[in-house]
Amino acid sequence: MRHLLVFFLASLAIVSQSYAQEESLPATYSYFDLVRPVFSGQKAYETVSFVEKYWRLAGNTGFNETVFLLATELEKAGYVLEEKANADTRFTYRIEKRPMSGPTWEPVDASLKIIGEENPLLDFSSNRNMMYQFSSSTPDSGIQAEVIYISTLKDLNEIDLEGKILFSDQLSYRRLSAIEGVAGILTYDNPEYLQPEKNQTSIQFRGLRYEKSKEKWAIALSYEAKEKLKMALVKGKVELDVRLQTKIYESEELTLVAQVKGSQKPLESLMFSAHIQEPGANDNASGVGAQLEMATLTANLIESGQLDLSRTLTFLWGDEIISTRRYVEEKEKRQTEIKWGISLDMVGENTDVTGGTFLIEKMPDPSAIWTRGEDKHTEWGGRPLKVEDMKPHYLNDFILNVFQNQGKNANWQVETNPFEGGSDHTPFLNANIPGLLLWHFTDQFYHTDNDRLDKVSQETLKNVATGALVSAYTLLNADESTASQMAKLILQAAKSRLQTEFELSQKAIQAGEDPEEEKIILQTWTDWYLASLEGIVDIASVNEIKSTQEELSAFSGKLLKQL
Repeated sequence: MRHLLVFFLASLAIVSQSYAQEESLPATYSYFDLVRPVFSGQKAYETVSFVEKYWRLAGNTGFNETVFLLATELEKAGYVLEEKANADTRFTYRIEKRPMSGPTWEPVDASLKIIGEENPLLDFSSNRNMMYQFSSSTPDSGIQAEVIYISTLKDLNEIDLEGKILFSDQLSYRRLSAIEGVAGILTYDNPEYLQPEKNQTSIQFRGLRYEKSKEKWAIALSYEAKEKLKMALVKGKVELDVRLQTKIYESEELTLVAQVKGSQKPLESLMFSAHIQEPGANDNASGVGAQLEMATLTANLIESGQLDLSRTLTFLWGDEIISTRRYVEEKEKRQTEIKWGISLDMVGENTDVTGGTFLIEKMPDPSAIWTRGEDKHTEWGGRPLKVEDMKPHYLNDFILNVFQNQGKNANWQVETNPFEGGSDHTPFLNANIPGLLLWHFTDQFYHTDNDRLDKVSQETLKNVATGALVSAYTLLNADESTASQMAKLILQAAKSRLQTEFELSQKAIQAGEDPEEEKIILQTWTDWYLASLEGIVDIASVNEIKSTQEELSAFSGKLLKQL
């Protein structure tokens, strides 16, 4: 009996392993051969180097200079301003200009110093995130005031705070800002995944609400500055010298859209998006740079006759979520129907330094309802979804398959995470357009002023962009043959997932879980993949779709009977 059990488990392992080893989609082979030798990542890296010098916010100098650089580089690659293009122009771009509902902001200089000490606690030259976004300038002579440590809400009611600088590592800015008549606010709030005791100079950027009638400022402290200030306060009264120089001014919002017009089906498109705003190198100068090299390389390949695209390829650079959502919703301003959307956000990390892992954030699938086995959320986190939130589509497994091919080729780690939201792919999904996020997490420098060029890898930029371009070219030129291949790929992925879920459910039942609940999980995955197969008709309608669905249903039925 024991030998039979060992044989059964060994057989099960072999079956499970065979499902897990999905073969690459043949339609991608020629595109890998085309892209790998010529995509170096150099232009992407050089662009990151330019962009990351600026603290970027829609309408400010750094944001606009980035747009102008991109436009200049696109023109060099052959893209023509839309208003100058004719019907035969394949490469076009436009800069959309819109009034803003409020002013823009940019930091210029800042210092925070304990009066009587020579060296500052913080200085803008090394801590560009120290000022809360939309902080006002202080007088040129600065503000000199006593700092009061606030540990509880009770302190806010029992201590005379008029004209004082409030400091807390316990209460939020929102709590502290409710007190009238204070000189300013200092806060500390770096989450644990930033490893603040290791990265003691890091400051994660923060923002306050702009109010035209009120001049106010706040400073976020690094772990090091927070500890020094607390030690000084233990010794007695502490006065600070605060000097901030910022710019708050009216401006306009810019969005850059570039297109490669499809030769056969120009009204169908795949769209890449990358947001410009935020001050970091990886977040998201990396996405900006990767997209630029992707756009210029695509034009070069078409111009040289090495590539043609049947459908239209769109690149968008703008304000995170806002610009993408607007482009998706303003159908009257675009001719194409968006069939697929992919967001590039934090795509250039040197993971040996940041600690992050390259991730494909999947469209909502049952792993976002039941997160178990090897599936796991990042430290960013995500709320559990419901069955009605699911977005079945072949894009999840197709993109993963392409990137796994690149990962194997480049000895590069590729992982996935369940849907969590919070980036430019959400507007696609909200409009029922298949959409994915390419990103890295957990990054110990995420949103901090230590997210600089030395954390960026040209090799990672190359790997991500190669996978993205091969995915795009395959879908943009997809036909009946591609659809047939896709059906086989999705069937293979479905069987692998169902086998995994079956084994997890068996263990759960043995541990006392309700068998009926476990069957619901397996059936939900089955339904998700059956619908994903049905979605392949947006490429082409082929007989393999129906027969593959029947094979999948039969496979699932056998597993369900065994639970």
